[in-house]
Amino acid sequence: MIHEEFRKGWKALFAGVIGVTTGASPIPFNVLPIVIGPIHFAMGWSFLQISIGITIYGMVGAFLAPAVGALADKIGVKPVAMASLTGFGIAFSLLYFTPDNIYVFYAIWALVGMLGIGSTPVTWSRTINMWFYENKGLALGILLLGTSIAGLIVPQIANAVVEAASWREVFPVMALLPLLVGLPIAFFLFRDPSPSERPQEIRSSTGELTGFGLREALQHYRFWILFASVVCIALAYGGAHIHMVQIVQMHGLTPGQAATVMGVVASGIFAGRVIVGLLFDKFWAPAVAFPVLLLPVAACAFLLGTGTSQPIIFLAGFLLGFAAGAESDVIAYLAARYFGMISYGRIYGFLYAPFGIFSSISPVLYGYTRDTTGSYDNMLIFAMGLFAVGGALLLLLGKYPDWKATERTVMA
Repeated sequence: MIHEEFRKGWKALFAGVIGVTTGASPIPFNVLPIVIGPIHFAMGWSFLQISIGITIYGMVGAFLAPAVGALADKIGVKPVAMASLTGFGIAFSLLYFTPDNIYVFYAIWALVGMLGIGSTPVTWSRTINMWFYENKGLALGILLLGTSIAGLIVPQIANAVVEAASWREVFPVMALLPLLVGLPIAFFLFRDPSPSERPQEIRSSTGELTGFGLREALQHYRFWILFASVVCIALAYGGAHIHMVQIVQMHGLTPGQAATVMGVVASGIFAGRVIVGLLFDKFWAPAVAFPVLLLPVAACAFLLGTGTSQPIIFLAGFLLGFAAGAESDVIAYLAARYFGMISYGRIYGFLYAPFGIFSSISPVLYGYTRDTTGSYDNMLIFAMGLFAVGGALLLLLGKYPDWKATERTVMA
């Protein structure tokens, strides 16, 4: 079965990986850690003020995610994703023109969030969930490797551009990725499966997709358990990623070494995607996710203070990345398993909303902690508790529904 599903769906999966890599999910979060310091020194804005830009971006996108997911349910993923890749590339390049006015900076970030949300896993994962069932965890893990690939290459490119030119040139350079790489590959290779190509487990005897409608999902306790878990993990991790370069520099690392730590985080995300995805296909996913989400508790403890050795910092970065990789798999995988595919885009959009909102609030909390106390320790301690609670909540979800047996094809 593994060979059959990948034989049919590999083109869409490959194009989806490139789409995620070049989309609005990983690129802003991997660029800002590199340029936040140079922007601070060039413009005189505080770390908190600069972090609000990514908060606005994330919150605008998060509020639009349910509508974008509904549009993908209605007209298909490909047109939505391609239009968003185009809009994201154009909007992101506009940050080059940021004047000495922070409100213009914020307005451009809002535009990035508005135009870019359709290039995130909200859209791409819907198609992959319709190509794969027996290997859903592995396929979604591979799809979301796009964020890891971006994490490996984007900080290095951004750091090189900053050193060769300035922070401004980083934005148009990064905009070339969605416009010249993601867009043409999606055009030629990406598509939804036809009804006959869908796995039997996600369609009824008449070929229709099965699952809960949005209204039913919102009335179910499992939705709100998953929602609360997403809130905890996003609030803990989002700011840690954005401020990672600053956190590790407080332990004595150089900017170049700090950029390497971002690559280690990306490597952890890469490993988490594949390993956790494989385990999801073999075991009950919440039982896999809970211990994985305890790893960043240790990572945050390692990052406290200012005297941690470089190898331990690299280990902390890897553990944080590994857990972050698992969390993204959790949302896409469990949304499909517990709520089916008929309204997947809508439901995933409503679950992505807290991910986007609280991932965007988190950098502000980290920045505020740094600005007011001179270190990140208080926020790291708070994050330790959030990671533990977020993982434990998943254990309350219970067994997966059997959508093939229920033949539910209600859409609402």
